[in-house]
Amino acid sequence: MLAPLCALAACAEAPPPASAPQPGADSCNAASFRGLVGQPREVLDRMTLPAGTRIIGPRDAVTMDFSPGRLNFEIGENGRIAKIGCY
Repeated sequence: MLAPLCALAACAEAPPPASAPQPGADSCNAASFRGLVGQPREVLDRMTLPAGTRIIGPRDAVTMDFSPGRLNFEIGENGRIAKIGCY
């Protein structure tokens, strides 16, 4: 009588794994800086930015490690802030 119950227990689905942060998630609070897109790079010099923030120039070499809590400002060829993201 216990054999059918044990067989059913073996068929139970395992809970899904915890999901990793999505690249689009605002884990570094980038949304609060979105108004700076298009502004000259120099505006960042007058701001207090979170520790670990990267300001990436058009030809700068950067590491490719993914850190969802790191704020990144990408500067375009024209010297203006082109993109802000968490990576």
